Amino acid sequence: MKRLSISLLLALFLQVSLAQNAKPIFKDGEAQIVEAFSNPEEWIREDLWVETEFDTDGDGKLDRMHVAVTRPKQTETEGLKLPVVFETSPYYAGTAGMAKGLFWDVKHELGDTPPPRTHVEVQRRGERPIISNSQIRTWVPRGYIVIHSSSPGTGLSDGSPTVGGDNESLAPKAVIEWLAGKDNGYKNREGNEKVEAYWSTGKVGMTGTSYNGTLPLAAATTGVDALKAIIPIAPNTSYYHYYRSNGLVRSPGGYLGEDIDVLYDFIHSGEESKRPYNNKTVRDTELANNLDRITGDYNDFWAGRDYLNEMKPMKAALLMSHGFNDWNVMPEHSYRIAMQAKKMGLPVQIYYHQAGHGGPPPMRMMNRWFTKYLHGVDNGVENDPKAQIVREYDSQQEPTAYADYPNPGAKDVTFYLQAGGNSTGVLSTSKGKSKTTETLIDDVNISGAELAQATNSENRLLYLTPTLTEPMHLSGVAKVTVKLASSKPAANLSVWLVSLPWNTADNAKIYDNIITRGWADPQNYKSISKSEPLEPGKFYSVSFDLQPDDQIIPAGQQIGLMIFSSDKEFTLHPQPGTQLTIDLNGTSLTLPVVGGRKTVDGAMK
Repeated sequence: MKRLSISLLLALFLQVSLAQNAKPIFKDGEAQIVEAFSNPEEWIREDLWVETEFDTDGDGKLDRMHVAVTRPKQTETEGLKLPVVFETSPYYAGTAGMAKGLFWDVKHELGDTPPPRTHVEVQRRGERPIISNSQIRTWVPRGYIVIHSSSPGTGLSDGSPTVGGDNESLAPKAVIEWLAGKDNGYKNREGNEKVEAYWSTGKVGMTGTSYNGTLPLAAATTGVDALKAIIPIAPNTSYYHYYRSNGLVRSPGGYLGEDIDVLYDFIHSGEESKRPYNNKTVRDTELANNLDRITGDYNDFWAGRDYLNEMKPMKAALLMSHGFNDWNVMPEHSYRIAMQAKKMGLPVQIYYHQAGHGGPPPMRMMNRWFTKYLHGVDNGVENDPKAQIVREYDSQQEPTAYADYPNPGAKDVTFYLQAGGNSTGVLSTSKGKSKTTETLIDDVNISGAELAQATNSENRLLYLTPTLTEPMHLSGVAKVTVKLASSKPAANLSVWLVSLPWNTADNAKIYDNIITRGWADPQNYKSISKSEPLEPGKFYSVSFDLQPDDQIIPAGQQIGLMIFSSDKEFTLHPQPGTQLTIDLNGTSLTLPVVGGRKTVDGAMK
């Protein structure tokens, strides 16, 4: 009898211990893995629908978004309420893939109407309720509920994709409002049986990469109260900046000929019966009438798909992540939003690495961010360094802390061009006195990498600093002004900032060779919103930013400004032969150098 009592007491003690452990645990300001939350077989998974305030598929009913929930069993058995990590995406039900003819043909003259492209249909896939497993194994064991939702017109969500339209902001807003107690959740896509998010504390954080990183920002611009923190990773924050560059029709790296209507077809995995209406209304009308591949000008359509213009209501704390060598979604996308959020007084931290597309912040950074803003633990994250930057050759998990980005010690230093660009001219802080012009001939068949490595070339102009005797740290946005004349009414203009000699080793990193890049349409020399044909032979000044960067150029290298016309990887492909004549006296490069002119003088002596 005594043994039985001891056994019962021990069992009761274990039950009490487990119950006590069935709550989030924090150590050093971070949510810890809780054993009671860690068994996937005990997780509750369910798929539900959340009703929005819009009808974008024309069926006369408010669109409902498909939502997949994964939560610890204790949210059911013990009444535990937990905060939510939410990821929404247009990709969960599959995409069109790289179907032949999906992309625009880029082989035509500037200003010509391109040949029509092929429309494709997505074969919808996906398993209910597991439409995605991303985030789940990371956050559920640490005391969060994870929500996934297919964005409008994809998967089992109603509506139409709009690729940056209002419904892509309002859809996650509706889900977040439901998580905060709004009565707009349903058991099924059709029908009136309601469901509550009774297991949610009403505090929501969002994260995701690429398009999935865009949508947290889209939701945040609605000002929805329950969205407390976002961690966008390589987000596309402006579809104009994604598909155009300073008036120039420019493809994202790796996807030559992509445009906003291509992306629409690529993601349109929603109900087949709704697709004809969506195609006619969105793709073949709104997108087709406004995307303008002829001039590349900025217009009201593009302005409406630029989240920088929508940020005023934003309240969410922002931890931004991006790669300086992301030539798909370029680093200007994160930079412009983070800078504006800082101006607005929002909590902002930024993590940059030296690799390409994607790459989340280290887990410690993400964990501290969500612990503070979702669990409410006072871990002091708001006092952490504002910028974490991965230095060259370092692990992405081991960034270097800086007071801010751009580096507060960076100061603009202007460089000028001296003759010899068909071989190697000079990049100097001293401006030449004699009026000099030099000419290049466009040939898109020669890549930028080939041009940078050429000893001599009539197809580019290259200007080099002296060999650096000390490292030079660049941090921020480089700017160029190019004074040019074209032999034709239209021309591409491409600028690369390179580090030479070029590293040809198989294991060379992209930043060993390319510091940053930029593109512009000389026809938009006055404004990106209004282009005008160039008068052949007449000189025009074109000023624009290169992509943001933070890079330490080692001693022994030379910094090179390379000016050429068509960029094989990014621009349209006109026939070779257009001539650009550059006025060296009217052309300059401004670099953000840590230490300013003093550093430059020391490194170039």
